[in-house]
Amino acid sequence: MTTAHWSTQDTHAGPFTAIVAPDGAVLASGWTSDVDELVPVMSPSLRPGELREKRDLGAVTTAVNRYHRGEFDAVDAIAVRQRSGEFLSHSWDVLRTVPAGKSVTYTELAALAGRPDAARAAASACARNACALFVPCHRVLRVGGAMGGFRWGVDVKRRLLDHERHFA
Repeated sequence: MTTAHWSTQDTHAGPFTAIVAPDGAVLASGWTSDVDELVPVMSPSLRPGELREKRDLGAVTTAVNRYHRGEFDAVDAIAVRQRSGEFLSHSWDVLRTVPAGKSVTYTELAALAGRPDAARAAASACARNACALFVPCHRVLRVGGAMGGFRWGVDVKRRLLDHERHFA
């Protein structure tokens, strides 16, 4: 049984909460002030036995603040921990290589992940991503540039993309 810490901070896109393992890896994150919204998106094998609020999560809090100030690469060095099958795990790794200010389609993400005919699986990787911002699924759009879905709302997705394009 492990204890993880969580914190919520205000951002230009709304309240952002992160759950962090004892070693500093992000287990779940997203634009919500309710930590209980994050627990179900974590892999069951990674869910901590106890969650404790902590005002400052160290490197994670710093990276989120820096990202929202326009230093988008600040989140790149933060470790994340998610579990799933091989394709989803690889897709999450690939997503971390999509630079701020750029976007890819679900079809392009599938191709980058080595399965060009797996656009639906790529969309599933985005939908099942527990570590929003650190694994930037907000950078994935539909063919033709439509927003597509986003667990934290299309308005948040649009704000993030506009923020990144403004500084890029």
